[in-house]
Amino acid sequence: MAPEHRLPAEPDAAPTVPHHDAHHAAAAAPPERAETGSGEQPDPNRWKALVICLLGGGIVLLDVSIVNVALQSISSGLPGATPEAVQWILSGYALAFGLLLVPGGRLGDASGRRRMFIVGVGLFTLASALCGFAPNGIVLVVARLVQGLAGGLLTPQVTALIQQLFRGKERGTAFGLFGATVGIATAIGPLVGGLLITAFGPENGWRFVFFVNLPVGLVTILLAFRYLPAASRSERGRKHDFDPVGIALLGAAVVALLLPFVQSQEWEGTAKWWLVVAAVVLGALFVLWERRYARSKEPVIDLGLFRRRSFSLGVGLATLYFAGFTPLFFVLTLALQSGLHYSALLAGLSSVPFAIGSGIASTIGGRVVSRFGRQLIVVGTILVLIGLGGVIWVVANHYRSDLGWWLVVPLLVAGVGSGLTISPNQTLTLSEVPVEQGGSAGGLIQVGARVGSAIGIAAVGSVFYSALASSKGDYAQGLPLGLGVALGFVAAALLAGIVDVVVGRIRGTEASV
Repeated sequence: MAPEHRLPAEPDAAPTVPHHDAHHAAAAAPPERAETGSGEQPDPNRWKALVICLLGGGIVLLDVSIVNVALQSISSGLPGATPEAVQWILSGYALAFGLLLVPGGRLGDASGRRRMFIVGVGLFTLASALCGFAPNGIVLVVARLVQGLAGGLLTPQVTALIQQLFRGKERGTAFGLFGATVGIATAIGPLVGGLLITAFGPENGWRFVFFVNLPVGLVTILLAFRYLPAASRSERGRKHDFDPVGIALLGAAVVALLLPFVQSQEWEGTAKWWLVVAAVVLGALFVLWERRYARSKEPVIDLGLFRRRSFSLGVGLATLYFAGFTPLFFVLTLALQSGLHYSALLAGLSSVPFAIGSGIASTIGGRVVSRFGRQLIVVGTILVLIGLGGVIWVVANHYRSDLGWWLVVPLLVAGVGSGLTISPNQTLTLSEVPVEQGGSAGGLIQVGARVGSAIGIAAVGSVFYSALASSKGDYAQGLPLGLGVALGFVAAALLAGIVDVVVGRIRGTEASV
């Protein structure tokens, strides 16, 4: 196994600096100290703090998928819920979420992660209440935008706090539990939404999809004050430069890139794709600005992170994987509800095997990632390919009322593979990142995942809807074609993992000579 894939051997060890990145050692040299000022001793409340982080991060991730099964209920039960408003209930959340991920991480790194975590959870809880009480579609769209901004502020604090509080194998275990939360929350969202709509009725059941966040958010805030580490006096006394121009350029680039993908079905014609060109130009300007800014001040992103192979390849792999992973539940839920007339509850139950497999495998993957490195991710993506291939075969040959039962095994296999991919990749990608940059680095990984999700849903949805139109609503034809595109994205992620393993072995051999 390549040496750069190994995690620190001891709890107090600093991140390993690869042989080929030795000239960056100065950047990684500062020891990883907790912000509590406790020196090298691990925080005694770290596992309680992890539970709180997972609660906060879990409700944000749950809201990515839980709304999918509530869209029909919203359309029928909310005045002013036009098709355009319903689309923005989904896409507005995704756009706002992606916009604030990196700036949110930077804010946490600079002004205290506990503070930004509590602010994020508080804002998310208030926005959820506003969503639930929304009198019309416009208010709900605005509230969802605020929800997305809060999620973008909160999420990078979770990965940064894990990076700060845990060392060595414990860090792998913690990221494994976070990966389990990602997989379970994403997969089980439709089930929770279906249960709530069934319990409270199709007209107002969608409101409780948002109200469920209120007690979780309030409890999380109270526990966060008690168990999350506050910034030390030295950290509070430091003055930071927040690089407003860099934040503005990056935010504009992210929105310009995401917008044509999340609106791909609503905005007809090809003019929307000029926004991708604008995103590239804005991204280039951002890089030039950051290079200049870093000469004398603190940039919003240390571009030197991308010279670390573990980080750059990890972000790329996350982008490709989420492009293939996320669309699965989008099109599958639609095919079950609209094609086979499953209730919201039954459609949600279909995702349970994936959630079970992902939860168990993520926990195991986090424990063994320090031993197997990216080889574990290669195995995981292979299993996802097998599971997705099984889903495609089942849908093409058994698209009838008992489809949910036929999907149990392939979704379970895909879930296991996902668990061995997401959390190990998160652990390895951040393994060489200094703790003081954990928030912005974690935000970059999440930006990659969100961009990948948007591109994947747009690409899969385009093929899916085109096939439905040409086949006059034949989901047995449209769903396999759409999922075939998702399969291609996962195959690309597998190729990236294989390249990383091979290059790592070659460089490891050269370093040992």
